[in-house]
Amino acid sequence: MAHCSRLLPLLAACTALAGMPLPPVTAADAQVQLRCDGALIETRGSAQLKRRTSLLAFSLGLEAEAADADAALAALQQRLATVRTALQRLGVQDLRATSPSTWTRPADRNRPAVTQANLQVSGQLVPAQLQALVRDVGKLPGVQLAPVSTQADPKGDAAARRQLLRDAFADARTQALELASVAGFSRVTPLELRLDGMERPLPMRAMAAAADGFNPDELPWPTDRLGIGVRFCAT
Repeated sequence: MAHCSRLLPLLAACTALAGMPLPPVTAADAQVQLRCDGALIETRGSAQLKRRTSLLAFSLGLEAEAADADAALAALQQRLATVRTALQRLGVQDLRATSPSTWTRPADRNRPAVTQANLQVSGQLVPAQLQALVRDVGKLPGVQLAPVSTQADPKGDAAARRQLLRDAFADARTQALELASVAGFSRVTPLELRLDGMERPLPMRAMAAAADGFNPDELPWPTDRLGIGVRFCAT
């Protein structure tokens, strides 16, 4: 009981370091505290891992215009065939096209009514083909390239997760040891772990429209992040 008065200051200090509020104490938490002969400390560890780029994910918009919907869809189909052929020459993987949609722009004093048909195309390709994507596909009629995003090899996901878990727990334990030392304790024992899950943030991107002479090796690498909350008993 002599150490109970140190509990609240330690938790408050830990919250400041972790940058997040502590959850409310529940009945289960009270039982954990009863089994702790020292002081309860909670920290949040985090880790990130940069990985090699294996593939580039791309998407593009494709559109065509005509006097009516049938003609616009026919023109769009022709353009899609041309785009598909160009992408296949680049060895694109997982090539997908959405169903088309149409909308009609009403006539005004300066121009007649026109119907536009459009769809989206997406896929993956090796980084070495980025320049060809921009130059050979991006110049085709009706094509609007979106930014590309980098992707890591999914075969390495399990190993990356294990590394992130180790690093995040080590970070949490280091914080706990620092707080325990300030309060006069020398050891920390983990009591409870809460995994936030592995996060792959929004892909790092590079505008394809500005990619003339662009080197794909300059694209930022994919980065995975993981957080873990740990409660320790300091003794």
